[in-house]
Amino acid sequence: MLLKEIRAIAGETLVISPHDRDAERANTSWFGAPPHERMGMTADEVVSAFQETAELLRDQVATLPYAGPATFYVWHDGEAGQLRCSTVSCGHDALPFDAPYRATSDLHGIVAEFLEDRAPGALVWGEQMPVPFAGDDGERAVWVCSLCP
Repeated sequence: MLLKEIRAIAGETLVISPHDRDAERANTSWFGAPPHERMGMTADEVVSAFQETAELLRDQVATLPYAGPATFYVWHDGEAGQLRCSTVSCGHDALPFDAPYRATSDLHGIVAEFLEDRAPGALVWGEQMPVPFAGDDGERAVWVCSLCP
């Protein structure tokens, strides 16, 4: 199900509007597959689906009457227990986050973190302590992919 949802993003209407960030928010998708669905997936499968989607989005951007930068990006929202992605009309250094982030080429690491995430504050059977959020160094890792040639 998750892989189909990721691939379906490329079939949706893409909004690239550097003067209207609210309109661009329509490009944001989030995936919250429950842990039992995540166990049957590999990070390689999910990464492949995102890479295929990025290629199709790159083709769409090439047909738009827009000549500026465009970036497709993916991150793990650990607080919500979701994998999110979006497309925006800016470079990787100006993504619309309210908190610090670190652009990375390591999509596999982000996806693996999501697939292993049991949700914030979840308890492991037999333990009475919350499972810590991996990689919580104050900066969110964000995979970035330029959609412009």
